[in-house]
Amino acid sequence: MAIQPAFSHPQDWRQTHLGRLLGHAMRRFDARVLHLMANNDDVPLALSNLAARAQVSAAHIHITRHLSLQGSRLSELAVSAGMTKQAMGDLVTQCEAWGLVQRTPDPQDARARRIVFTETGLVWLSAFERAVAQAEVEFRQEVGGDVATVVSLGLEAYAGAYADLESTA
Repeated sequence: MAIQPAFSHPQDWRQTHLGRLLGHAMRRFDARVLHLMANNDDVPLALSNLAARAQVSAAHIHITRHLSLQGSRLSELAVSAGMTKQAMGDLVTQCEAWGLVQRTPDPQDARARRIVFTETGLVWLSAFERAVAQAEVEFRQEVGGDVATVVSLGLEAYAGAYADLESTA
């Protein structure tokens, strides 16, 4: 027997289904993180200005989220972020121009390059960590501690199952 959600109008599901709500929540969270970073005195002024003018986007956060501290090949970074190699290459080029990352020779393969954080990039990463922590505190305050815990545990289980599926595909 199929589960039929109760919607007041037959097309309401398009606006209120879980995937759409998760997408809105992610965009709101990322926007808040970028706002906090734009107003962080520890972030270099040029980067803070880029974030304040919405030049740094949630797409650029993919590098912050997925780049290993030891560096990553472009192909690894793209797979980790769920992006094409070309799209990730464009983001890396922008972040390189901003001084966040640099391409260095890969010690294990002379033909390959590794993307690594610069010193400025590590400052950015630290500011990102603090901004994420602040945004999480604000989320917890807005929805309440119990709800925040349930949401976090539920998303962790749901995302973990997806990661397991991807690794066996």
